Order: sequence, then structure tokens, then C-alpha cells
Amino acid sequence: MKELKGGVCAAKGFFAGGIRCGIKPSSQKKDLALIYSDKPCSAAAVFTKNIVKSASVVVSAENVKEGKVRAVIANSGNANACTGEDGMTAARRMADLAAGVLGIAPSETAVASTGVIGVKLPIEVIEKNINALKSSLRADESGNADALEAIMTTDLRKKETAVEIEIDGKPVRIGAITKGSGMIHPNMATMLSFITTDAAIDSLALDLSLRRAVKNSFNRITVDGDTSTNDMVVVMANGEAGNAQITLSESNYYDIFTDALEHVCTALARMMARDGEGATKLVTVKVKGASREDAAEILAKSVVSSSLVKAACFGADANWGRVLCAMGYSGAGFNPAGVSVSFKSGAGEIKVCDNGESVPFSEENAKKILLEEEIEIIINLKDGNGEACAWGCDLSYDYVKINGDYRS
Repeated sequence: MKELKGGVCAAKGFFAGGIRCGIKPSSQKKDLALIYSDKPCSAAAVFTKNIVKSASVVVSAENVKEGKVRAVIANSGNANACTGEDGMTAARRMADLAAGVLGIAPSETAVASTGVIGVKLPIEVIEKNINALKSSLRADESGNADALEAIMTTDLRKKETAVEIEIDGKPVRIGAITKGSGMIHPNMATMLSFITTDAAIDSLALDLSLRRAVKNSFNRITVDGDTSTNDMVVVMANGEAGNAQITLSESNYYDIFTDALEHVCTALARMMARDGEGATKLVTVKVKGASREDAAEILAKSVVSSSLVKAACFGADANWGRVLCAMGYSGAGFNPAGVSVSFKSGAGEIKVCDNGESVPFSEENAKKILLEEEIEIIINLKDGNGEACAWGCDLSYDYVKINGDYRS
């Protein structure tokens, strides 16, 4: 697998752009993005499981049903959620506007929004600037960069990646951009993620591939335990690579593609966890030796979600009792007397618990390990072959500062 630059524009036949149209009136940053394939696409998407859904989620879910979406229009600065019929009208109008300038059907267009909930979307500024948005489209790194800037809200780090793999003797590319920093929790995290690929793959195989990738990546991250109203991951595949079409019956090609898609999604998930609002550290929880993979996943998520564990990571406190406590209320069955816990980072690794009890360790060395920007909590249950990872961040003073005045 070869790492590439270019994000969503790394795949052949895809264009991206972004402009400032005034949805964020007090900001000079871009706030409207467009991603487009000049060829028809197979498409798939995964959406938030929050029963309070933004208008953009509802419209996009309707449009992606046929698996033919080839464009995404997205705004930041306004979630267009809890806005009633006006919100639905605005979301459908966004799809109509993008489709009109691109010469495609509105049903081939996904709509995404992110920002403050409960505020009506100023659709008139999007109408006024839709031609400028189309003119911003580029099939290069600058187009990708403009689109990425336009979907960011409280993000401090840019989140993009692209890879190239070989399928049927042809180079196949997958590229992606993501926004997400706060309201991050599984099913899905508060995020918008747009993925492009020039692979030839049918919509059923693409849908199943995306769902597996999301399960093992975006659904294993947390920042603060909140799942948003607007979350979506959309993948579009235009077949420009010229490979033999990937289907479920061609399992070898399917597995190669899905492994690469999961790699892309995992990279973006880690970037989101590292950029959690106010975060100073990326925290990875690895559970191994579980009776089953699903039990390991439940335990990893519980530990990485614990406010007390997150606070201890911020303070570089080797308080391993909080780890076992979070495991104990996770709902997954395990033998507490068989658990070992270690902390690991670039500064080394130290075991702090074995067989469910404390072991002698140097508090000074543990603190050095936990002061690093990327730390791991490694848990061994010694009960089977099940294993899973989950990603999160520490809980700092700045999280409250950022969210205490989010609307101001």
C-alpha cells in the first residue's frame, strides 16, 4: 500500500473546491465545499444513529439509497438540525443547486452540514455563491485543501489521507477528508467524512465494505461521549482505475479493497481522536486475550470513554484502578482476577497491574511514559484470542472552555 497526497482528489476523475460564502458571518474562513466526479459513481454511506437527525442527513439518506451519488455539497457554520420544514427545504435546495451547476440529477447529490444546532440555514447565501463554488473545483491538492478548510469547525488539525493499491493489475486509489473534533462518540462520531475512489466496485460490495471499515474505525473513537445529529461518511467510486469490477463473489479483490478502505478510515479516526477539543494526547486502548472480539471492543470503548481515565491521562497519573473500574461497568463479561494492564508510549512501557492486582512499579517512570503525546493502555485478559482497539484523547481544562462558549 502506497501513501499519497491529494486527499479526495488523489483518485482519478474527482474534483473538489471550497469558498467562503458567508454562512460564518464573523469568520474569513471557507464555509462551503463541493466534491464531484465527472463520471457516474457507485456510492454508499453510513449515517448517525442519533434519532434527532439534521435535514442534511435525511436528504442524503434518501439520495444514497440507489447507490448512485456522484457529488457532495457541504457547509460548515450551521448544522441545519432541529430547523423544521424550513431546514428540509434548505437541504433539498442545496442538492438542487449543486446538481444544477454540475448538470446532474439532485438524487445524485449528497448534502452535508455541520455547526450550530437549531439555527436556520441561510440558503440565500449558498444560492448567491453556487456558481463561484463550481468555479472553485480543481482536480489537485489545492482543490482538496479548499474543500477540507470549508468543512472544518473547531478542528485545529487538517484530516486527510490517500492510498494506492493494486487490484487486477491496475493501480487503484482511495482518498478522503474528514472533519471532527468535538461531540465525538461511536455510532457515529460527530464527523463528516468524504471518501473517493477510482475503483470499479458495485454498490452492494461498496456498502458492505464501508460498513466494515466504519465499524472498525470511526465507531471505535470517542472524545466526550456525545453523538451528533449530522454525522455521515459518504464514499463514491467512479471506476476510472479500469480494474475488473469488484463484487462480493470476487472475494480476493473485495478483501484487498476493504482492507485499504479500513486503513484509510482508521487513519482518519486516529486523527480525529488526536484533535479532540482541548486534547493534548492521543490515547489508544488495546484489549487482547478476550473470549471474543466483540467483548474486547466493548471493553476498549468503555475504558477510552471514561472521564476519569481521560483525566488521569491528562495528568499523567498511572491510576490503573480507573481502567479496571471502566471495564467492570462495560457490560462485557471477563475475569477481573486475570487482568493485566500496562502503559506504553515512545518513552517506554510499564506494567502496573497483573492478575487484577497492583505490581511494584516506578511512579516516576510511569509519569514519563504518560507525559508523551501518544500513549497506549494495553489490557490483557488472558482468556482467548479476541482483541480490539479503541481511540480517544485526554480530558483537559480547555474542553470546557471551548464548549462553554461554542456559539459565541
